Amino acid sequence: MSIRRKDQRNKSWNEIKTNDSWALFKIMSEFVNGYERMSQIGPCVSIFGSARTKPDNKYYDLAVKIAQKIVDHGYGVITGGGPGIMEAGNKGAHLGGGTSVGLNIDLPFEQHDNPYIDPDKSLDFDYFFVRKVMFVKYSQGFVVMPGGFGTLDELFEAITLIQTHKIDKFPIILVGSEFWSGLFDWIKDTLLERFYNISPEDVNLIQIVDTEDEVIEILDEFYNQFNLSPNF
Repeated sequence: MSIRRKDQRNKSWNEIKTNDSWALFKIMSEFVNGYERMSQIGPCVSIFGSARTKPDNKYYDLAVKIAQKIVDHGYGVITGGGPGIMEAGNKGAHLGGGTSVGLNIDLPFEQHDNPYIDPDKSLDFDYFFVRKVMFVKYSQGFVVMPGGFGTLDELFEAITLIQTHKIDKFPIILVGSEFWSGLFDWIKDTLLERFYNISPEDVNLIQIVDTEDEVIEILDEFYNQFNLSPNF
């Protein structure tokens, strides 16, 4: 390798290190802004699901009904702020006259904020990991509708944090037994009973339901025993 080429590579590496250092300030600003704004909103339940779910899909309609029930029972609703199930969650909260929060993420496709978010409760993020911290810290429960990789990522992040006692336990409710039963069976049959990679009590961290009334029953039963508060 020539000396000139080596110098160019070293220069590039040094530029990367410098950019990484400056990125810390942007990350910190997202945390500070998120903490300050979310701490003022009050108890909320997060609704997750596919951005690709269309308004004529039965799970879109169910997400609207679930969100309406949630706000009727005194909680706000947080979503990822985009289309599909996220839009349905914010729409239900809006129709119910409750708090409707959107944690938007800047993506090259799929993501745009929906019109049902309260104007003063729409937050924008560049970093997925900062956004996920806001979900976990300020949600009193996760309602997880059918979705893809992003939905699964948020689901298993919450399960892991509760399993390892990094955050306080809160309800994790999977909606749609036809969608979630196969995954749940694999968790029990493969992770637990065949390979012993989780403990028996870990299976109880999630519950599967099919109706909005079941969602509310789980939330209310849990918070009849525990206080509403940030999770860490």
